[in-house]
Amino acid sequence: MSTTTTPLLFGLDTFGDMTVDDKGTPESAGQVIRNIVEQAVIAEQVGLDAFNVGEHHRDDYAVSAPDTVLAGIATRTERITLGTAVTVLSSDDPVRVYQRFATIDALSNGRAEITAGRGSFTESFPLFGFNLADYHALFEEKLELLAQLVEEDPVTWSGTVRAPLKDQHVFPKTERGRIPLRVGVGGSPESVVRAARLGLPLVLAIIGGDAARFAPFAKLYRDQLTEFGSTELPVAIHSPGHIAETDEQAREELWPHYLTGFGRIGRERGWGPITKEHFLNEVEFGSIYAGSPETVAAKIARAVTAVGADRFDLKFANGPMPHSLLARSIELYGTRVAPLVRDILAG
Repeated sequence: MSTTTTPLLFGLDTFGDMTVDDKGTPESAGQVIRNIVEQAVIAEQVGLDAFNVGEHHRDDYAVSAPDTVLAGIATRTERITLGTAVTVLSSDDPVRVYQRFATIDALSNGRAEITAGRGSFTESFPLFGFNLADYHALFEEKLELLAQLVEEDPVTWSGTVRAPLKDQHVFPKTERGRIPLRVGVGGSPESVVRAARLGLPLVLAIIGGDAARFAPFAKLYRDQLTEFGSTELPVAIHSPGHIAETDEQAREELWPHYLTGFGRIGRERGWGPITKEHFLNEVEFGSIYAGSPETVAAKIARAVTAVGADRFDLKFANGPMPHSLLARSIELYGTRVAPLVRDILAG
């Protein structure tokens, strides 16, 4: 179970996949974005802890400016933490990232959170004039700068990817004095060590295989925190899934939309065809959390126990699934899955 005495937290992640309506008609990007706001409202109503919006720059996703969407959500909610999944820091400016999230923090009365990562696509590099050859330096240097900026003290920094700063204040300051910053990683040891060195909470993106495979990364992270003299910090899991009343219903609802979304990505990257057999195997033994509340709760409990996670962020939108099915999945996640997981861990 989690490594702290605090209760396990439950979040939701969406990349803003372009969706269809209940009749299968494609929806506009505008409608998808409005639906995301409503999904966040539902998430708060059913007691979930966090809602995270991803960033992409391609036609199968509606959200290229997650901070703007989060600002809209801030005005419709009162309690839920609002963050990203992830902020593609390599092709952004850390100063502007800080300023935008300080503004969200003001609108939400202190509920903003940043999850920085490399992202799973590279379209933002040519779009904003960055060279893919600088992939590693861009992320490493910008993350170090952002880690300083969120502390809200005067910043002195120099590097190769932007102009230096000397004793620079950046505004606005937040009322609570700091914006929480997490690092999303796909499981490379270097990324895990970097997060520990900077003293930042870790999010493990586990999208394939048994979650227990990532336990060594969580251990490495905690060992490195000790080496660097940091206190214990939270570890979260991000994984895809869908919840319905029964296992069969959840899997049949998810499969065609999963095939559409991941099938396109697979073709772009030269993967082999995605088969239903592969999908069902991943549901049964891997890191797709699709099923009834009881099935998903048991699987989440095993995953957070294996990794020692303090938070589980379910990527509830996967392909062009209609808003009505996403809303029901959110409702079941908050009202039935989360309490069941807590009961299992307490027992």
